[in-house]
Amino acid sequence: MKKLFFLFLLLAHVASAQEVNIIPKPASVQVKPGNFTITKNTTIAVKDKADRKTAEFLNEYLQEVYGFQLDIDKKEKKDYIRLTTRKPAKDAAAKDAYRLNVTEGGVVIEGETHAGTFHGLQSLIQLLPVEKSASLAVPMVAIADAPRFAYRGMHLDVGRHMFPVSFIKKYIDYLALHKMNYFHWHLTEDQGWRLEIKKYPKLTEVGGQRNGTIIGRFPGTGNTGKPYGGFYTQEEAREIVQYAADRHITVVPEIEMPGHASAALTSYPWLGCPGTGPYKVEETWGVFDDVYCAGKDSTFTFLEDVMDEVLAIFPSKYIHIGGDESPKANWKVCPLCQKRIKEEGLKDEHELQSYFIQRMEKYINSKGRTIIGWDEILEGGLAPNAIVMSWRGEAGGIAAAQQNHYVIMTPGSHVYLDHSQSQREDSVTIGGFTTVQKTYSYNPIPKELTAEQAKYILGAQGNVWTEYMNNPAKVEYQVFPRMTALSEVLWTAPEKKDWNDFEKRLLTQFKRYDLWGANYSKAYYDINAEVAPTPGGDGITVKMDGKKDLGKLLYSIKGKQGTQAYTSPLQLKESAQVTGLFYKGDELVDSLTLKLNINKATGKAISLKEQPSESFPGNGAFTLVDGIINEKGGRDEKSIGYSGNDLEATIDLGTAQQVSNVVVHALNTGGTYVYPPKGVEVYGSTDGKSFQPMGTTDAVAEVAGSKAIMKVDVKPATVRYVKVTVKNTQTVPEGKRGAGEKTWLYLDEIQVN
Repeated sequence: MKKLFFLFLLLAHVASAQEVNIIPKPASVQVKPGNFTITKNTTIAVKDKADRKTAEFLNEYLQEVYGFQLDIDKKEKKDYIRLTTRKPAKDAAAKDAYRLNVTEGGVVIEGETHAGTFHGLQSLIQLLPVEKSASLAVPMVAIADAPRFAYRGMHLDVGRHMFPVSFIKKYIDYLALHKMNYFHWHLTEDQGWRLEIKKYPKLTEVGGQRNGTIIGRFPGTGNTGKPYGGFYTQEEAREIVQYAADRHITVVPEIEMPGHASAALTSYPWLGCPGTGPYKVEETWGVFDDVYCAGKDSTFTFLEDVMDEVLAIFPSKYIHIGGDESPKANWKVCPLCQKRIKEEGLKDEHELQSYFIQRMEKYINSKGRTIIGWDEILEGGLAPNAIVMSWRGEAGGIAAAQQNHYVIMTPGSHVYLDHSQSQREDSVTIGGFTTVQKTYSYNPIPKELTAEQAKYILGAQGNVWTEYMNNPAKVEYQVFPRMTALSEVLWTAPEKKDWNDFEKRLLTQFKRYDLWGANYSKAYYDINAEVAPTPGGDGITVKMDGKKDLGKLLYSIKGKQGTQAYTSPLQLKESAQVTGLFYKGDELVDSLTLKLNINKATGKAISLKEQPSESFPGNGAFTLVDGIINEKGGRDEKSIGYSGNDLEATIDLGTAQQVSNVVVHALNTGGTYVYPPKGVEVYGSTDGKSFQPMGTTDAVAEVAGSKAIMKVDVKPATVRYVKVTVKNTQTVPEGKRGAGEKTWLYLDEIQVN
């Protein structure tokens, strides 16, 4: 009998433990047998105004999700949720810490600060059932928790597309539910100025409107021809700032400079360099030459006036001033900018940008604030007190931390949530391919930093650029579930992170999304396919993963066989079309088709003289011989990128073979500095040491959308090693957007026939 009793207790304990699916994962969770039940008779006990706001947040959540609210009282009654704050915290690192205890009598949340109490409430919310009910059983737990990073952020671009105040508030609620504490609000762009500035009303009257918008992915299939615009009044902005503050979230405004300024220059053309223009609020995406003139003092007077109004609206210690993607073409021919370079003893236009940023930093510092800038502000010399937001990989963040500057990590590879999250793109995105698992794998502290340097990493942020998000549902679709994964990256200690454990909790989180009415991506259920060389280099191996615990995975090869159960990786030696099918019961949940073009180079050993950019590494050198041709164009995992540099690849065919031509597949989207190759050179060798020229071309054989294909016909020769040099245009040609800037070379496949 005793054994049965203890077995019952054990089962009860396990059942309760299964209900604890909190994201981000707390530092410590102890689960006890039993539950406390929240009903309409439960009261929330609070002692001050700040905790009362936290209680009101809970009531709003309960009303929206479960249809009832609780009484808020200073006195603690029989069934209670008590919110209490120790204030002040013992140390800065503990300011977001909290303890949550659930007993038979009630719930106690004790924060080190009011923010900590609020974060503790989010854990309580995640202990609630994911089915609607008027009686909410909460497992008995003891949680002690604190975040890993002080800066846990999400960004939203409202310049390309803007969203109603109601959605901005909803977005802030999403951050709060994930224990994030910074909202980076990107308010100005080439395509629209979105914040009312009373001293300069044309910024929104003129700069807040564009005459149309590109259709489809850049370079697009046309233009809507429909006016698009809008802006947030200062009153609305203050309302949003207060709404966020009530949720212990700081709103960090971004006013872009010196680039991404087309909307501002269209409003007030005198802000540009003499002889440039006419300007317009841009209707397409990319990088534009329209920049503020750095040679006019009136430019700085204007920006200081703008900042005075911005600082009055946003109490944030941090003010983001952009600093990214600022072409120097206008500055190079501007007599005023050249005069400024000479008078200030600057070396070049890069140092002029540094002068620009440092001058604005000095003004903003004088108002008691600190600037944040994208990692381009490192070029020409870093402003003395600036925080660097590292987006082009981690190199900028590493360099800044090594100079004892604070850093916020935002690398495109892991936390750009505008990237596709499915290999089967079901809507237009900017490209890229970032799964929820890849976001979860991110560690904001690079291995290159010492323990002392690592202290300068404040945290990280997910970026949401909205070129291809024109409605709130698309924003939600792009951020969920990757924002959930990022929340655990930023909150939970790395030794406590575990993907397999997170997956289990994520399935419960999907049910919460449903409760919230959020539109989220189901890409988690996608069949993921990986292509790799066979061990002997004789073809390729296709490995598929279809969440076996949740269903069954089948496959077929066109023209070869019927549908079969997938049990092990497929080995292919000739071109094929492989289809994977994933079923949950009898329901087809996902399908994937891979077109594999196998030629003499596919799956063979390949080496690169220089590695691709950290921002666009693809799958390394193997990307070029994996048999997958990027048919749609766009920057994604199927291509590798080089900024201003050539590519030189050497392919070992394994044995001496006759070669008649080499085909190079590249991208061509000049508006974003991506140009087709300037030329292709092919060399052959039998020993891998002595190479002889086989052929060359500077002609693009075929252009399809944003694809460019170059073919080198060679006099048939027998070689084992094929060296392919693909020439980068290197600099944007005169007369083109961004003239003089480095061009990108993107390649996705090299075929040897």
